[in-house]
Amino acid sequence: MIDTNKLKLEQLKLAKKILLKKGFEDIKLIAGCDQAYFQNKIISAVAVLNYKDLSVAELKYTIQDVKFPYISGYLSYRESPVILETFNKLKKEPDLILVDGNGILHPRKIGLASHLGLILDKPTVGVAKNLMLGDEKDDKIFVENEPRAIIMKTRNFAKPIYVSPGHLVTLTNSLEIVKHCLRGSKLPEPLKVAHNYANKIKRELKEGDK
Repeated sequence: MIDTNKLKLEQLKLAKKILLKKGFEDIKLIAGCDQAYFQNKIISAVAVLNYKDLSVAELKYTIQDVKFPYISGYLSYRESPVILETFNKLKKEPDLILVDGNGILHPRKIGLASHLGLILDKPTVGVAKNLMLGDEKDDKIFVENEPRAIIMKTRNFAKPIYVSPGHLVTLTNSLEIVKHCLRGSKLPEPLKVAHNYANKIKRELKEGDK
């Protein structure tokens, strides 16, 4: 049985450590991380790209058994262990990380991107495909009158993405970085590469399972 009250208190404590300030100078390498699921396994893929031209510098993945159920608001406890293992495999250290999930756009201001940023002590930006909470106003998402995310329409006829600062970035930084990484797809390039890589590993698992 998962004690969500205990986890909630931990999140509230961790959220106080989140810094919404520019914690980087020059971005040379940017990472994207995304997860895929197959049966009772979770696949974490991390793509490291050169920030200037968005060429791929490194790809790593990890497969683990799912050890924590999906509970809205507690995704980090499900996905961060496998993500951290994948980051430990990297030979190239990214200056900033884009995460498939939320940053401070979270009931307790500590979504997956924020949590990972704290653990890794790295600037992180959350990029979510679905709106978790908040009110839309002037292309921003507000929670308790605080702007927590920017709504980005990246492709015609596609649903928007929601960009929120994770840790060691501002809302403005987050927007600038994601804009730089867009190359005609709905997702910024580091996340698109990581997403495709995770799904490639998933297909290989399926083939091996036949």
